[in-house]
Amino acid sequence: MNDSMFRLDRAGCLAHVSARLDEPPPGRIQILTGPRQVGKTTLLLELAARWEPRALYAACDGPDAGLPGFWSRVWERGAQLARDHGRAVLLLDEIQHIADWSVRLKAEWDRVRRRRVPLHVVVTGSSALRLGAGARESLAGRFERLTLAHWPAAALSATFGMSPEEAARTYVRAGSYPGAVALLGDPGRWRAYVRDAIIEPAVGRDSLALGVVRRPALFRQVFALAVSLPAQVVSLQKLRGQIGEGTALETVAHYLAVLEETYLIAALEKYSPRALRRRAAPPKLVVLSNAFLAATDPRGAPDPEREPERHGTWVENACLAHAWNAGQRVGYWREEPYEVDGILEGSWGAWAVEVKAGVFDAHDLRGVLEFTRRHPRFRPLVVTRPGGEGVARQIGVPARAWIEFLLEGPPR
Repeated sequence: MNDSMFRLDRAGCLAHVSARLDEPPPGRIQILTGPRQVGKTTLLLELAARWEPRALYAACDGPDAGLPGFWSRVWERGAQLARDHGRAVLLLDEIQHIADWSVRLKAEWDRVRRRRVPLHVVVTGSSALRLGAGARESLAGRFERLTLAHWPAAALSATFGMSPEEAARTYVRAGSYPGAVALLGDPGRWRAYVRDAIIEPAVGRDSLALGVVRRPALFRQVFALAVSLPAQVVSLQKLRGQIGEGTALETVAHYLAVLEETYLIAALEKYSPRALRRRAAPPKLVVLSNAFLAATDPRGAPDPEREPERHGTWVENACLAHAWNAGQRVGYWREEPYEVDGILEGSWGAWAVEVKAGVFDAHDLRGVLEFTRRHPRFRPLVVTRPGGEGVARQIGVPARAWIEFLLEGPPR
């Protein structure tokens, strides 16, 4: 992902876009992308309600969008609203369904600017690859791009009235898709929703529609393998060996990049000040929503008492995914015999994070202590099971329970 791209939660996105719409129009086009089913359309409709009657919402994937003259009519109506009310906002949902959308958007936007029409424009889409490439090719200097990321646990608590602890545990066991919350009591329906409304459209349609996946069956295999290896460092050679030796390593690497651009899997780089070493090291695979783990693993979510190791893996994956979705730069570190689960840089600060959801002792913290000795600008942090913080604190290492980490991030 581009480091300059904002990844925000729903409240952050709404506040950011609202602030831009309060500026004198026309400002830059606001391009909002993100995973499926995280509330992009709901956010646009909320903006439309706030700006009523000065807002025009148009669904570019709706039946009207296929009628001749749809595009021209939408812009004419938006301009008329702006003239009638002194300023207006045009909200275009799922714009990637418009053929040559970026070229056509550029033409209309340039016309708005030339004529000084006081019209703001906000567009959304589910495909980061298509929106990113189109914007860079045709809209240079004309747009700001935001990402409405997978919801954090705190958003589940605030929106659905869960206790903070319940929200954090749900985040680990079932992810945070808002549309799936009502189905949590019916595991069969819940899994069907995640597979049919999220995974299948993302893997089976969004990526294929971009023309960047030439072997759909292989792409599905890469996704399935990556989901089965959460929070694990896996070489491309090993992935290729499980898929078939006839597959080029470049193809596997490319498909992992596509999975990251479609908000499914992040392939974390090894931390190193030297770029060549980062690229040469195997990636660490992080599933960006634990919903994918729960929907594809026939065993379902792990029981912390009976399956402590698998539960620990899910907690580690959830913590790293939470940091990535919050816009942090996330990597890992490994220099035998040392290893650190997560290296975080960004608005949270610089942290070396070790996730220990089970029983551990001071010997298990050698990696994080060695890393911070070599790289003193990073602070160590141990993310533990609730009540397990004392072991780390006894040797002077900051600690935070994983429930608190998923709700608040590292200590501030």
